[in-house]
Amino acid sequence: MFETLIRGAIIVNAGGLERRDVGISGGRIAALLAPGEMASARTIFDASGSYLLPGLVDAHAHLREPGLTHKEDFSSGTHAAALGGVTTVLDMPTDEPWTATAEQLADKMAMTEARIHVDVGLQAVVSRDLSLIPRLLGLAPVSFELFTADVPDDFLFATSDAVAGALKAFAGSDTLIGISPGDQSILTGSAALDRSGTIAAFQASRPPLAEANGIARALIAAAAAESRIHVRQINSELGVETWSRLRGMADASVETTPQNLFFTATDYEQQGAKLKASPPLRSPHDVDALRAALSAGLIDIVATDHAPHAPAEKAASYAAFADIPGGLPGLQTLLQAMLKLVDDEVIALPDLVRMCARNPAERFDLGCRKGNIAVGYDADMLILDPRQSSSIANEDQVSRAGYTPFDGWTVQARLTNVFLRGREIVREGKLIDPKFGRVVTRES
Repeated sequence: MFETLIRGAIIVNAGGLERRDVGISGGRIAALLAPGEMASARTIFDASGSYLLPGLVDAHAHLREPGLTHKEDFSSGTHAAALGGVTTVLDMPTDEPWTATAEQLADKMAMTEARIHVDVGLQAVVSRDLSLIPRLLGLAPVSFELFTADVPDDFLFATSDAVAGALKAFAGSDTLIGISPGDQSILTGSAALDRSGTIAAFQASRPPLAEANGIARALIAAAAAESRIHVRQINSELGVETWSRLRGMADASVETTPQNLFFTATDYEQQGAKLKASPPLRSPHDVDALRAALSAGLIDIVATDHAPHAPAEKAASYAAFADIPGGLPGLQTLLQAMLKLVDDEVIALPDLVRMCARNPAERFDLGCRKGNIAVGYDADMLILDPRQSSSIANEDQVSRAGYTPFDGWTVQARLTNVFLRGREIVREGKLIDPKFGRVVTRES
């Protein structure tokens, strides 16, 4: 007898669609059965006419704890994730303090206890003190983050030599290093040339050239150091072209975000501070190039860069557009934003699963547990009803940001149930089994 049986759904994995019933025991998928095959279970869900997807894995989120909990915390951020069908959140290390030492990482792990609604993987930052790396590796964070621009000096690797040297410090570990592709020389030069504080000045300080330079440098350094890297937040045609030409040089993957697939610089006129983040929004031509890359399979992962701020922080008056706190919420709307791309025929449902579940799980060393509906995997699953539509509204958002840039949008599908390790945690948009999440670490 199974603990739970889900009958009648069409399973959507990265490889395609298949009609199977799913038996769950001990928090894992115990069997994939032929439709209607005889089986018993303590709890049975009839999902006839619906799709069954793996829970999403968001590879780039800022839950803001410790130190910045007026913006978000583990509880509020993972609540938003649960309602949006994100059952695993990979949390970035740029809190207060940044997660740079083994002690800080251990403390952060302890902070999650009995407070998270979905599973969370923690990421550590690479500081200029490379001697800290071995002890951090001992705690098995899902990845490390290396920054090349726009961060405090203690965490800045602004030259090719510095990037390659940092990557070589991971020799033999096979861990993944995320790299944000900036160029500090362009950032510094643009700031000196244009002090107007306008939106245009902000955009000029982070042009496609800086992104392309950063991508090229990351790939070449990774090839030289024989490292595994993940390039963050590509969003320009020049960046896509650079990635396309050079990606075979190294063991590398790349991500973009939903906002970069929909919004352009002209949207600053209406939403302003609510859309301000880095990299800046680009032209319609860049969005078209990014969507084409998505359709062609050149983008490995779509992640949110969920980075909320308190509403008062976004609403305050600032001397320069660049001074507005950068970042916007996205965990609760990742699935719906991706479903809009399905509605627009940019991608298909298996592509959604590939970029938002299987690939991030595999790339961040969770691939034997997450991102796939298969025997032995964690029973993290979503029931999605295509016969119903769903709307996105500011008033439904549970993040402390209190808004979404996708307010007013409608997609042709509705998330009805969310399961975490076999337990139903969300039903019809409501959290019904809270604080069931765990910290997950990379698989060796």
